[in-house]
Amino acid sequence: MAATATIAGVVATSTVASAAAAGPSPKPAPAPAPASQAMTTLPTAPVEKVIVTYKSKAAEAGSNTAAKKDAAAKGEETGESLSFERRLAGGAALVDLGGEASKKDLTEVMDAFRADSSVASVEADIRAYAMAVTPNDTDYSKQWDLFEATGGMNVPGAWDKTTGSGVTVAVIDTGHAAHSDLAGNVVAGYDFISSSADARDGNGRDSDAKDEGDWNATDGECGTGSRASNSSWHGTHVAGTIGATTHNTKGIAGIAYSSKIQPVRVLGKCGGSSADIADAITWASGGTVPGVAANATPAKVINLSLGGASSTCPSVYQTAINGAVSRGTTVVVAAGNSNANASGFTPANCSGVINVASTSREGNRSYYSNYGTIIDVSAPGGETRRATDTPGTVTTPENGILSTLNSGTTIQSTENYKPYQGTSMAAPHIAGLAALLKSAKSTLTPADIESAIKANARPLPGTCTGGCGSGIADTTKTVNAVTGTTTPGATFTNAANVTISDNTTVASSIAVTGRTGNAPAALKVDVDIKHTWRGDLVVDLVAPDGTVRNLKPSSSSDSADNVLATYTVDASSEVANGTWRLQVRDVASGDTGYIDSWSLTF
Repeated sequence: MAATATIAGVVATSTVASAAAAGPSPKPAPAPAPASQAMTTLPTAPVEKVIVTYKSKAAEAGSNTAAKKDAAAKGEETGESLSFERRLAGGAALVDLGGEASKKDLTEVMDAFRADSSVASVEADIRAYAMAVTPNDTDYSKQWDLFEATGGMNVPGAWDKTTGSGVTVAVIDTGHAAHSDLAGNVVAGYDFISSSADARDGNGRDSDAKDEGDWNATDGECGTGSRASNSSWHGTHVAGTIGATTHNTKGIAGIAYSSKIQPVRVLGKCGGSSADIADAITWASGGTVPGVAANATPAKVINLSLGGASSTCPSVYQTAINGAVSRGTTVVVAAGNSNANASGFTPANCSGVINVASTSREGNRSYYSNYGTIIDVSAPGGETRRATDTPGTVTTPENGILSTLNSGTTIQSTENYKPYQGTSMAAPHIAGLAALLKSAKSTLTPADIESAIKANARPLPGTCTGGCGSGIADTTKTVNAVTGTTTPGATFTNAANVTISDNTTVASSIAVTGRTGNAPAALKVDVDIKHTWRGDLVVDLVAPDGTVRNLKPSSSSDSADNVLATYTVDASSEVANGTWRLQVRDVASGDTGYIDSWSLTF
C-alpha cells in the first residue's frame, strides 16, 4: 500500500499539491537572541500602594486601628494622602498612597516607614503580568488557528504553564528542509525510505532525514490518476506548526515551541510504503528496527500527516502503533482529505491513535475533511479556497494554515512561509497540544492525553456533517485540566477501547481515589460509545458496591449511530472511592462497536 501526505485538494492516495503560490523569499534573519534577551519588555506601571510589615511586638502588627493611625501619621510627615487599606494574609498592612506616586514621593514614603523602629520592612506593591505574552514573531497575527475565538484552538493561554520543554515530537513525513525558524528545535532523525529511487538520495535508508523533494515530473508517473506536481516540503510545514521557534521576531510561533522536532523521512517520490512507515513508527518511539541504530532521543509524540486508502488497518501499522503506545508515545494521525468516511483510510482507521479531522476558520468541518464515527477530535486545518472554487486555485490564503516551507520547486532552495490546507495541517495542532500536556505532566499516558483532549474540546461553532469527534480541541482548557487548575470537581477517565460484540456484555472500569465521603447527588457520567445501531445497547453505571444504575435502555427503533452523552446520576448513597464500571450490553445481532472513552466528574 502506498501512502501520501494528506494535503487538502488532492485525494489521500494521490500526490501532494501545494496550496498557495510561492511568495518572495524572506531576507535571512539574524540568529535568535538568547531567551533572556528575547523577552518582551514589560510595561512600567506607577506604584499606588506599599506593603508594610511591622515587627511582631508592634501594636500595628495586630491592630488595624493602630495601622490606620500610623498610615495617617506617615502621611502628615511626608505630605501624602496615605491610608490603611487592608490586612494581607501574611499579616502585612497594605497602605494606599492616594493616587499615582512619583518616584520621589514613593521614596519619601518608604524612607519614612523604614525610619520607624517598629517597621520590619516596606516594599512597593508592584504589578505582575501574564507571561503568555503575544509572541513577537512577525507573522503571528496571521495564525488565526492559534488564537481566534471562532475557529482557533485557544493556544496562548496555555503558554503560562507549558511550552513543551523536554518532549520530542517525531514528524514522520517527507523529511526536513532547512529553515532558520526551526533549526534551533530540530534533533537528529532518520531516512526510512528503503528505495533509493524514491528517496532520491542514491542510497536508500540512512541517518540523513533531509527532504530531497517529492515532485513528480509527469502525469501518471505515480499511478493512474496521479498528476505532475512540485515538491511540497510537507514535513517542514507540519513541523513548523508544532515547534517553530517563538519570540524570535521572525516568522511564526509554534504550538509547543520549546519541544524538539525529530524529522523522520518516509515520503519521497510517489509517496511511501507501509513497511517503511511502520519501521519509522517503531524507531521514533524507541523501539528496535533491524539494521538501524537506536534512536538517541525517542519521541513521546508522533505525528502522521499521511494516509492511504484501505478499508482496514494493515497489521504492520497496528503492530507498530501498539508498540509505540506501549512505550508511552502518543500517536496522532490525519483523518484524510477525501470528504469521505475516515474508516476507509489508514492509518486513520487504526486503533490506539488520535484521529484528527479538519475545521475551517469559521468553525465548520473543512469541505475536504474526512469524517465519521472513528474521528476523535477536530483541529484547524484551514481552507485556502472555498469548496466551490476551482480545484487547485488559491482564493482565500488568509484562511489557510501558515507555516514554515521552502521555495524550491523540485530541490531545496530558500526558506519561506506559505499557507496550506488539510487534515495534514490539523493533526500537528493536536500533536503540539499532546507535547504541551506531556511536558506539563510527565506521568500522562497516551490514553490520558487522548482522554483529556477529547473531554475538554468544545462543540464546533459551525456545522459538521458525518461526525467530527468531540469537537475542536481547546488547548488552554485541556492544559488547565491536567495541571489541576480547573474549577469543576475532579474528573476520572478511561479512554481504553473495549470491543462490543453482538449479544455480549462488556465493561470498562475507573478506579476513583483521593475523594472523601460519598459521591455527589449530581455525578456526571460522560459516555462516548461508537456503535452503528445504538438502540441495541443497554448502558449501566455500576457503583463500587455493585449497585446498578441504568443510563440508557435499549430501543429497537433507535437506529442512529453512537452514544455520545452526559448523564447526571444521584450517587449520593455511594462511597466515592472505589472501582466504578460502565457496563454495556448488546441485545441484538448485526451491529457492533466499542466503548471509546468514558469519565466520571465529581
